[in-house]
Amino acid sequence: MLEESLAGAAFYDLEGTLVSTNLVHTLGFYSKRQTTLLQSVTKSATTFLSLPVFAITDQYSRKVFNDLYFKRYKGQSEDRLRYFAHELFEDVIKPAVFPGSYELIEKSRSLGLRQVVITGALDLSVKPLMEHLGITEFVTNRLEFVNGMATGRLLPPVMAAATKAQWIRTYSEREGISLSESYAYTDSMSDLPMLSIVGHPAAVNPDMRLRQTALHHDWPILVLK
Repeated sequence: MLEESLAGAAFYDLEGTLVSTNLVHTLGFYSKRQTTLLQSVTKSATTFLSLPVFAITDQYSRKVFNDLYFKRYKGQSEDRLRYFAHELFEDVIKPAVFPGSYELIEKSRSLGLRQVVITGALDLSVKPLMEHLGITEFVTNRLEFVNGMATGRLLPPVMAAATKAQWIRTYSEREGISLSESYAYTDSMSDLPMLSIVGHPAAVNPDMRLRQTALHHDWPILVLK
């Protein structure tokens, strides 16, 4: 099959791109919903005090950030996390969807593109949003659970930076997707590998470094806020 005959896809980052929330909002939500008031207060305070560390490590290394961040889920009940997932969506995530996200996805669908979300967020927080957006193809990070309790580790593959690009390549080969006919949307410079492998990259609500890179390469810059 010739490359030109293959269909394209639209690959989206999620947090900061289609929604204004990030991983810390999800952790903060669950921190307030521990089994006792004391646990909720303690967990919330710990999360708040960790914000500067999260911010610094995220700029330095997404891998280091993931290691520190997801350790905060250690000891959390899988049943409890999933029980509150719908409330998390309704109260935190759904109101955070950028107004322009719906229009972007609808325009992309009208071009006949497969809709695919690749995110470092957790599956339990992403699934309700995907149902809301009508997107059936998505890949997320997943917590490891032993005897129903989170270990604070992620199951591989860990979705971040170059891993996203690798996943897109594998997916496209398997599904017969033309990367040259595909689009990628993200807000973060950490996703540069993902932008670099498609024919139509776009910076969405970009951070400063990604904005400069997009201007240098003459990539479209979209503001969905």
